[in-house]
Amino acid sequence: MIRAAYYNENDLYLCDWLRNLIAAGLIPPGDVDDRDIRLVSADDLHGYRQCHFFAGVGGFAYACRLAGWPDDAEIWTGGFPCQPFSVAGRQRAQADDRHLWPELHRLIASARPAAFLGENVAGIVPLALDGVLSDLEGEGYASRAVVVPACAVNAPHGRGRVWIVGRRLADGDGDGERSGKARQLCGRAAQWPAGGGEGGLEHAARERRGEGRAGPALRQWSDVTAAGTSGVGDADDAGSQGRVEHWQRTGQWAAWATGRTLAGRRIPESGIRLLAHGIPARIPRLRAAGNAIVPQVAAEILRALRS
Repeated sequence: MIRAAYYNENDLYLCDWLRNLIAAGLIPPGDVDDRDIRLVSADDLHGYRQCHFFAGVGGFAYACRLAGWPDDAEIWTGGFPCQPFSVAGRQRAQADDRHLWPELHRLIASARPAAFLGENVAGIVPLALDGVLSDLEGEGYASRAVVVPACAVNAPHGRGRVWIVGRRLADGDGDGERSGKARQLCGRAAQWPAGGGEGGLEHAARERRGEGRAGPALRQWSDVTAAGTSGVGDADDAGSQGRVEHWQRTGQWAAWATGRTLAGRRIPESGIRLLAHGIPARIPRLRAAGNAIVPQVAAEILRALRS
């Protein structure tokens, strides 16, 4: 029997957030499990077609809806914790007790879903990405990873992230045959675009090291919100919220053309509102927003995965 979607998230505040999204019909109906992933077994997941781990505010589930992914089509997702790999931390990788990819791998190995989409920060590339891809290949998945930033879908920030895709190969193949197919389909040269361009492995490494950047001079871009122009912003008296709504409607972020740039990088005005001191649940909201994925990026990958 096909069951509702499964959401695993151990932050109780985010569990309530997920239930509210389900009630509003924005993400597939489902069951929210607030246990630590280390307590979840493959038997707990029997019958679920969509399983979203480290579900947060439901970004992957919402991306499935954006991509037209049917609620009963099998897909597992997981933006497993980035703290072991983030440049904001000590990058202790496997030595960090927040390294939970092995737990997600354990469940994938047991349940063998048809497709998997994961996400993490670019810091995972030198520290653990080869291990993640090897784990998927060892379970009979053709796997691929690519860096796609949020600005690729016209979001108002860079937010380069590593997206990891796994597609289960035919179960009828022998283990050796299957592993060979995975290597043929997704060798290291196929996982990353050649050269040092945007999204490539060399590019990601340079980004981490801060190499290849211009000097710190600020360059002023033309202000499309100035009087007599048609930009979104002061011209519509809506401020940053107006720009966010415009982006949601059109996929275009007018503030890109208004902000200054640091070393060639655009600095748009923040679109996160009402998070000043005194606002209820300010810190959990900030943490939720900071840890969330950009669903529009995931949706593009999910569309490609379905094709």
